[in-house]
Amino acid sequence: MQFLKLKSLLAVLENSIKGGDNYLFRNLYFKNDNGEVVDILEDGGNSCAVFVSWILLAFELIKTSHATVASTIKDLELSGWYEIKEPRPGAVIAWESLEGGGGKMHSHIGFYIGDSMAVSNDSRGRGFPHKHHWTYNDSRKVEKIYWHPGLDNG
Repeated sequence: MQFLKLKSLLAVLENSIKGGDNYLFRNLYFKNDNGEVVDILEDGGNSCAVFVSWILLAFELIKTSHATVASTIKDLELSGWYEIKEPRPGAVIAWESLEGGGGKMHSHIGFYIGDSMAVSNDSRGRGFPHKHHWTYNDSRKVEKIYWHPGLDNG
């Protein structure tokens, strides 16, 4: 038997948005310099990199999990992912950074699933993975699209 990584990845992505809210990627705790415990994902508001990296780690497509888009992209590139021009189902998408709360720039990452649709964590809304147009209906520029040769087998 042959493991179909791409087909399995796409099924996990579709399942992550089925049947209600997915609380799996909402919280990740650190202790700050003052000794206070902080939820760096802010109850799902900053969970896109965790969502993407934990799924990719489960499929052995990156080396470790991540809490930031920058570290996820670095791992993608070190793990054999390369840039492609046109999206393919299963590709990882990095969108442009936008100004978020407090004037901080907010990067975003997710997956292309086909038919002009993507799945990513809804960082500006409810904090759950959701399905949306891959360019947010032309309101957010796609900066990079990544592909891994391990997904070529279907």
